[in-house]
Amino acid sequence: MPPVVNMHEAKTHLSRLIDQVAAGGEVIIARAGRKVARLVPLEAGVRPKQLGGLKGRIKVPDDFNAPLDDRIIAAFEGRS
Repeated sequence: MPPVVNMHEAKTHLSRLIDQVAAGGEVIIARAGRKVARLVPLEAGVRPKQLGGLKGRIKVPDDFNAPLDDRIIAAFEGRS
């Protein structure tokens, strides 16, 4: 169960509570002893992107950057 802090404590120690939540924690905020809000990480469980994950699985054709055929350009421009 996450810690419960009263409104005064939450206002006084907001930076510390944000650090706790950013590290993966959770905090419940109460007003007059009644739980009213839950402070949670914005993006829980999101891992940083790792480049090169598909290396060796995808083949980019040698003509990938070659100019497109006029017929294909016309189709993209709605002139077909």
